[in-house]
Amino acid sequence: MGAVDGKVALVTGASRGIGKAIATRLAAEGAAVAICSRPHPGLAQLGTLDTARAELEAFGGPVLAVPFDLGDPGLDRATLVDQVEAALGPIGILVNNVAAGGFRPFLEWTDAQIQSNLELNFWSYWHLIRRVLPGMLERGEGWICNLSSVTARVPVGPPFPETAPARAGTIYGGTKAMMDRWTVSLAAEVYGQGVAVNTLAPEAAALTEALAEYATLPEYLCEPLDTMAEAALALCTADPATLTGQVTTSLQLLVDLDRPVHDVTGRTLLADWQPSALPPRIEKMLQHQAGEITSGPTGVENVTNRGR
Repeated sequence: MGAVDGKVALVTGASRGIGKAIATRLAAEGAAVAICSRPHPGLAQLGTLDTARAELEAFGGPVLAVPFDLGDPGLDRATLVDQVEAALGPIGILVNNVAAGGFRPFLEWTDAQIQSNLELNFWSYWHLIRRVLPGMLERGEGWICNLSSVTARVPVGPPFPETAPARAGTIYGGTKAMMDRWTVSLAAEVYGQGVAVNTLAPEAAALTEALAEYATLPEYLCEPLDTMAEAALALCTADPATLTGQVTTSLQLLVDLDRPVHDVTGRTLLADWQPSALPPRIEKMLQHQAGEITSGPTGVENVTNRGR
């Protein structure tokens, strides 16, 4: 018996990266999983919706892959939920992972670029939750996990850290901070009705295929996708009476729960990433965020530009 046997999960932005890792873990734990991504995303050589679907199907459960551009304001995002529920049944787990990002100086942002970020980082989450929440409340059961970022944290200064999130995070960090805030209010609003609503962010950076290929992040800033998937599974199976309304980070959550960390298949314990080994890693990541240690250029902008 898997942890989510019989549940239907929708994971957005799941052709690769964090979304695919979470979808994989949910499929391995027995869920019927729907995944979506843009019809023609950039960096297709690193993973597509079709390849992700084939990998998830290997676990033996139902998998639905839906090409859907959640960044297109002309599309009715509720129809994505309609397609999933027609094929798999009522959605019990929603993982909002799709996002737009980028770090650039304030004066270099155009209105069109800002709007593109808002469509994905705000409106897609809001619209999908608005569509699935009534059913969750009626059934008295549901889990919503919104993927966030530590760029939402307020930089401490002056002097301010010489990091991209601190110096050029107005839009990406700003949209994620807004999402964190309204997620907690939603959790408070529905508390006691069987629905958990949380946010989850990598502790610093999750080592996605794109970051591994095009960025030059130091090892101490990166965590494997497996830890993100384990933390997401914890939030998607949590007791809504005790674990809801949390703005969480992956590694710290695993430490707080003292939760054994498996690979994305759920079959093998992940060497060197068990809870007892995580506090020193977390401390070094926090030191970097505070500007106490520096890494030099990270090349993250290469991923943003290539992924368009």
